[in-house]
Amino acid sequence: MVQIFREFIVKTVRKHLKKSNPDRSSSKYNIAKEFLKLRIAALHLFKDILLLAIGVVSAGFGLKGFLLPNHFIDGGVTGISLLTAMITKINLSILIFVINIPFIIIGYIQIGKSFAIKSILAIIGFSIAIEIITYPVITSDKLLISVFGGFFLGAGIGFSIRGGAVLDGTEILAIYLSKKTGFTVGDIILVFNIMIFSVASYLLSIEVALYSILTYLSASKTVDFVVEGIEEYTGVTVISHKSEEIRRMITEKLGRGVTIYNGKKGYGKRGENLNSTEIIYTVITRLETAKLQTEIDKIDTNAFLVMSSIKDTKGGMIKKRPMKEK
Repeated sequence: MVQIFREFIVKTVRKHLKKSNPDRSSSKYNIAKEFLKLRIAALHLFKDILLLAIGVVSAGFGLKGFLLPNHFIDGGVTGISLLTAMITKINLSILIFVINIPFIIIGYIQIGKSFAIKSILAIIGFSIAIEIITYPVITSDKLLISVFGGFFLGAGIGFSIRGGAVLDGTEILAIYLSKKTGFTVGDIILVFNIMIFSVASYLLSIEVALYSILTYLSASKTVDFVVEGIEEYTGVTVISHKSEEIRRMITEKLGRGVTIYNGKKGYGKRGENLNSTEIIYTVITRLETAKLQTEIDKIDTNAFLVMSSIKDTKGGMIKKRPMKEK
């Protein structure tokens, strides 16, 4: 069975090679290379589908286990759908899908086809989960509903974003409008949600609106936590005349990788005497910044450091080698 499957893959790869580039040789190397590409693409697709599934189930739990039984709402498209469902008695699953359609069209234009397809599938899955999965009602305590309802809803949205899709189209609209206006994405989302919660305070009650704002804040912080990860990374640029000692300290003592740039010192009234210098760049976790500064000060108290926040990293030596205490 395995042999038949392997032969099928090889034939498929050969057809793909001939179709994409007729002049390209179907050698074992090219077949292996294309097979590796297909394998990587399949693994990434499986990972995205798994993240989307987790996101759909988590968001559904936040809605049906906390918010819906207690008539709370959230911000964004989900909040609009909840408000509309309460007023019109239209099925919430249908509303979530229909209201998101315009935003998905904008996402298709602004971001791409793959994103739009994944988002449509995620939103359909979200609607189905709300409709058919029986979630237990966890609590009737309003504070717990706001905090944990927002947490599970935000976790669902965050996992969906990591899977390359969205469950709520507000961010897509905000990105689109930010390009057309002078406002930032955060400003637009804030104004959008103020309008939603103002309507909620009028239609429901001020108390419900205030608890819903707490739900939104909990959800948004959870989204940031899930998307950006537990660790926050810091990119550090170091300029020093003792660059070699600092490089050894970072690689041997901290166990982190470095990149060396060749540069020139820019101090000079007419550009004269611009001496060459080595510029060190490394990425560490936020918890290691204090130790790095201490170790650099031991070597060169006049070293020039520039630190910048990094949301995520891949590869390198961020997590491979443990720090060595001395």
